[in-house]
Amino acid sequence: MIRRILLSLTILTAAPVALAEPVAVYGKSVWTGTSQGTITDGVVVIDNGRVVAVGPASTPVPAGAKEVRAEWVTPGLISAFSRTGITEVSGVDDTNDAGAGGSHFSAALDAADGFNPDATAIGVTRLAGFTRLAVAPQARSNLFGGQGFLANTSGAVDSVFRDRAFAFIMLGENGASLSGGSRPASWTTLRGAFDDVRFFGARYMSHNEGNVLTRMDAQALMPAVKGDQLILFQARRASDLNAVMDFAEANPSLRIAIVGADEGWRVAERLAKLDIPVMVDSFSNLPASFSQLAATGENAKRLAEAGVTVAIVNLDNDDHLAHLASQIAGNAVANGMAFDDAMRALTTAPAEIYGMPGLGVLAPGARADVVAWDGDPLEVTSAPTAVYIDGEAQSMVSRQTELRDRYRTLDESQRPLAYKH
Repeated sequence: MIRRILLSLTILTAAPVALAEPVAVYGKSVWTGTSQGTITDGVVVIDNGRVVAVGPASTPVPAGAKEVRAEWVTPGLISAFSRTGITEVSGVDDTNDAGAGGSHFSAALDAADGFNPDATAIGVTRLAGFTRLAVAPQARSNLFGGQGFLANTSGAVDSVFRDRAFAFIMLGENGASLSGGSRPASWTTLRGAFDDVRFFGARYMSHNEGNVLTRMDAQALMPAVKGDQLILFQARRASDLNAVMDFAEANPSLRIAIVGADEGWRVAERLAKLDIPVMVDSFSNLPASFSQLAATGENAKRLAEAGVTVAIVNLDNDDHLAHLASQIAGNAVANGMAFDDAMRALTTAPAEIYGMPGLGVLAPGARADVVAWDGDPLEVTSAPTAVYIDGEAQSMVSRQTELRDRYRTLDESQRPLAYKH
């Protein structure tokens, strides 16, 4: 709360900032994420933080507009699931705010309170073409991880633009472990927590504890139980996914998405029928656990072809390497996923899942998150040459680029002693 008050005062007392100059971003290929498809030799015109025109290179642009030339132009990519900015060094507790195994609280933990826009991974993620992040807490004390948030990758102090955007709940084998050792225990815990919320007035009238949740945790989970907030369940195997869908059918007002879904292709038709989106890691193609026995590199392809809304994420290292989702999407294409489906999985799908209108597309009126690339955005050898967030040109420097430049041009005489003969 104090952080938000100080931030509001900063905004109110700051000197007026001049609006950015209009920009025309020309691309040999412009992927729009709309019915326009991919425009050959196109242009995206940015002004006052919005996209004002998208069309062929002959489209009129404002006088004096800055020109940017690129091989490809796309909307800013969106990391649909990460812990970027809440973990600096995962093995050092002082720099890891992803979870709190020793806390008495769970569902009420707000990950935005631990977000550091100066974290090294923020700049790295931005330089990979990602302009927005969905950041989730970790579930450590029980299956309720807490409240996730949405942020941009500008590195600005006010880069969190929606806190408490979703509730994160761990199911499957990990949720079982956190609930006493079995899946039946985790589902009993979940149902008990929902009852705590639904009977909040009577249950917490004279004391602070419910059957499962503290008063504060029950209050925090209330918007999710009422259907006013997205619930992000983590689950992998087909039977766990079916259990989530049974729960969704029994509680039709809930807004649900699933992260993991390694065996999602086995229940794809039901996911599509219930309109439950999934976030998958296409590198998860081996039976690394008993919940992944049917994992396949074609999971994303089969889900998309069945009509499921699919976002592609990196679950192997979601704090520092969330930006590798674009490489993972490229591998999904190599395993049969349509290129447009893979691009949507990095742009329009996350925007739809989290309710972010005007993001993930290039269209008149859309927010001007725009990326210029030196090649195909799904090729591992390609990289952005310019990144815009809300029409503002972003720094293309990170700690990694600074270290690269420093040591690439280091004078022989300035080498550390260890390198001298």
